[in-house]
Amino acid sequence: MSDHITRLNPGTLHRTPGYHHVTVVEAGRTAHLAGQCPLDTAGDLVGPGDVLAQTDQVVANALAALAAVDAGPEQVVRSVVYVVTDDRAALGAVWARLLASPLAPALTGASTLLGVAQLGFAGQLVEVDLTAALSG
Repeated sequence: MSDHITRLNPGTLHRTPGYHHVTVVEAGRTAHLAGQCPLDTAGDLVGPGDVLAQTDQVVANALAALAAVDAGPEQVVRSVVYVVTDDRAALGAVWARLLASPLAPALTGASTLLGVAQLGFAGQLVEVDLTAALSG
């Protein structure tokens, strides 16, 4: 499935903490997931004020969205992580939580981690946006 995906880090660019600078998909279909938020199936915010609890819910939601298109995290070719913070330590904590989660393979492709002022739902502290390469 992932044989049509190549991830690389050119020697002329800085070393990365787990992601790759370039991800190439040779051919095929892609799935563009909406940003996954820390909401449960009822639409209620999970973990108010707790960025790590919210990260865990985002992971669960992202895995469910990938499963809906018969994809796994290893098929993700682009990820963008948004965290409501201007603190590098908080950004690092979210990144570390994601790398320790079942979604971790999704972060090995081209990835961006951003601190932002606000996200769409009241109290929302984290969101993950994914693009996956599908087989067939």
